[in-house]
Amino acid sequence: MAAEGVFLNSGTHPRAYGNFARLLGKYVREEKVIPLEEAIRRLTGLPAANLKLKRRGLLETGYYADVVAFDPASIQDRATFDRPHQYATGVVHVFVNGTQVLTDGEHTGARPGRVVRGPGWKQ
Repeated sequence: MAAEGVFLNSGTHPRAYGNFARLLGKYVREEKVIPLEEAIRRLTGLPAANLKLKRRGLLETGYYADVVAFDPASIQDRATFDRPHQYATGVVHVFVNGTQVLTDGEHTGARPGRVVRGPGWKQ
């Protein structure tokens, strides 16, 4: 999804843009329902393990370098049902497969991502 181009021609659910930021901002920081460390585990290692994705979801030697640096004090989802195409705030840097794709909150233009399929997935 992108908040530009053809994506603006159709509606979407607000969590399409702010699912992770909502968990970290609302439920971790504001409501203190879940500790930060547990939220990060649920967003990274747990789904990778459940989907049997090898060398993903953890910061380990030999794993793919997919890393997000965010500000826990400011991460927040902004998308609403009235304005669903709004990016979350508070994400500072993002690395995909070791390549920086977000620097100081701005996209670098790099697109190193690729489709990741677990065992048994069909095309």
